[in-house]
Amino acid sequence: MIDQVVDAFERQDYRTAARLLKQLVKQEPKNPWVQLYVGRLHEATGKMESAEAVYRQLLRGTTNPKIMSQARQGLGRLEAMEQERRRQALAEATADPNSGELGALVLEPISTEAKTEAIQKFARIMQIDAYSARLQLPMRGWRLYRTGPMGELNFYVSSLRDASIPCFSAAIGNIKEINVFNVHYFSESEGVGTSGALGRLSSQASVVCKNAQGQLGSLTFNWSEVTQRVEGLLPLFDEVVDHDGRGNLKRKTQTLDYVQFCDLHLPERGTILRLCDRNYQFQQGITLFPKPLQDPRQKSKAPSLEQGTTRKNWNHLLDFLNPKLPQIPVWSDFKTFAETAIDFREMLGHLPSHIDLFRRKETPWDPAFQLYSGLVFLKNSSQ
Repeated sequence: MIDQVVDAFERQDYRTAARLLKQLVKQEPKNPWVQLYVGRLHEATGKMESAEAVYRQLLRGTTNPKIMSQARQGLGRLEAMEQERRRQALAEATADPNSGELGALVLEPISTEAKTEAIQKFARIMQIDAYSARLQLPMRGWRLYRTGPMGELNFYVSSLRDASIPCFSAAIGNIKEINVFNVHYFSESEGVGTSGALGRLSSQASVVCKNAQGQLGSLTFNWSEVTQRVEGLLPLFDEVVDHDGRGNLKRKTQTLDYVQFCDLHLPERGTILRLCDRNYQFQQGITLFPKPLQDPRQKSKAPSLEQGTTRKNWNHLLDFLNPKLPQIPVWSDFKTFAETAIDFREMLGHLPSHIDLFRRKETPWDPAFQLYSGLVFLKNSSQ
């Protein structure tokens, strides 16, 4: 009957070949010639992944040189077809005039169960080995995987999503367009009414803030406009003098402290309100409960007291925000993302950070936070 299968393939009569192979699989399920033509049938009918699995299984499980040779040839044909499909898809993705805009591709976390199956798919799509794929697929938090032209990144996103690998891309230019206001203090928070078609309870608030040009002004908004929060810690660096192994003095950069940031996203306005524990003027505006401690930047002399006071005041500010925004998501995995993002220094150099901190030297951590918050903003605003 295998001769009849061969004849059917020569005539490209795949319906007859499928009928004959169905009988042969029942009669001789372990016959390598039967399996070879099962792989050929998958290949001929466009089931490329199934065909590849059969060919690879034959290479692992048989020593027949003719079958091994045909299995290798099958894999070669599959690779050639994949390369051609990839070339055409990439050409279509990059044909748009805006496809050259700089963007970022982010991998989202994948479960342990799904990762095992995703490794081979990810390796094939990104054309890397399975070991590298295993290391690069994240299981917690976002991973900044690649930067480049948006047309190319969108091609990868489409391919990865087809393989059930969660990811997304965003243009750096779109992040630059988001208005970021650095909040100095809340000047008002009162008045209750209804907002929107659902009649949600909403109260109004006003902030005194600075825009990207450093101009001081005020902004009034409804709490219902805030759809999500992004929180993160940014390190403060300084040079310290230390001794090396031989007792010689040397200078090195060291993390001395961390600064708390909290971004409030108002997508309908294309706006982020950015709060920072070093810049928020706790003695100005509304009274936080309990009353804010004395601002350490004015009278405190002991560094430990200053840090403790700032932290307590910041916690009071969060205690003020929490009941105002009880159900919105809070994104707080910035550190995991930043550890993958700070290596992309060239791309980060194109992104204004809108971080108002005194720095002796520029650090990629500042634009990395802007990137993280901006990606959260764009991804969830488009859903």
